[in-house]
Amino acid sequence: MAINPPPKCLFFDVFGTCVDWRKTVTDTLWSAARVALNSPTSSLASRIRMTATDLAISSFVLGVTKLTLILKEWRNGYLKFVREIAMDGSKQWKTVDEHHLESLREILTSHGLIFPREDQTTPDMLVHDGSLWDEPQLQELNLVWHRLDPWSDTCRGIQELNKQFYTCTLSNGNLSLLKDMVEHAKMDFTHVYSAEMFQSYKPSPKVYLGAAEKMGLKPEECAMVAAHLGDLKAAKSNGFSTIYVERPLEERDKALQGEDIVDIWIKEDEEGFVTAAERLGIQVQR
Repeated sequence: MAINPPPKCLFFDVFGTCVDWRKTVTDTLWSAARVALNSPTSSLASRIRMTATDLAISSFVLGVTKLTLILKEWRNGYLKFVREIAMDGSKQWKTVDEHHLESLREILTSHGLIFPREDQTTPDMLVHDGSLWDEPQLQELNLVWHRLDPWSDTCRGIQELNKQFYTCTLSNGNLSLLKDMVEHAKMDFTHVYSAEMFQSYKPSPKVYLGAAEKMGLKPEECAMVAAHLGDLKAAKSNGFSTIYVERPLEERDKALQGEDIVDIWIKEDEEGFVTAAERLGIQVQR
């Protein structure tokens, strides 16, 4: 199915659509745990060392089982956080970076890998001695979301799409996070927009309509590209065309697959953004 008339700007979801966040974050957490366990200068509490050792060994032998659980909690906490702010404008604004760090502390505490200090007198003393990671290390770990690696078709697909369209991020990630990620992954978007610019989060209409207005376009001149039908449903309800790019394990709302949401559907076994460019009429060299 084509989009008629064609859009002028393609807005892209980023987490999961453009980048493989699961692999990057899991690999980073596993590596950081191994470094902490093997560091000659670390003095981990015995119970934390036992828990972390079990985490590292089971993650390697059992296919990152425990890390997958931690990562799932981290991601689900983010999804709950952005939806609550999107649905309730009275809630206090907070960036995704701020939420991710607070959430990481809570999750690692619940899994027995760190324990907070009771006398939190300075920002770098929030984590008690003997934890798997100290506060500066947690803050560095939190920056993994700034360094996510792209899917194999992402960079080339964006370059192809740039021949005919404006391409613009439209993610719930804060602006500094997105700029770092775009640079790290070498994604040549023509514009970088964040929900932060509109003081809300998707699926709030403020984000989609605000992005279109900032580009100087009408909603019907815009298309949303995402690997999540919920994002596309919200975009379509605000006048956008929609391009669904399937990615492994990304779809959370499979019940939406039967609804009339998608204008162009790229299957998982196709070539993602490169195939999207072809469907939009761009001649791609194979």
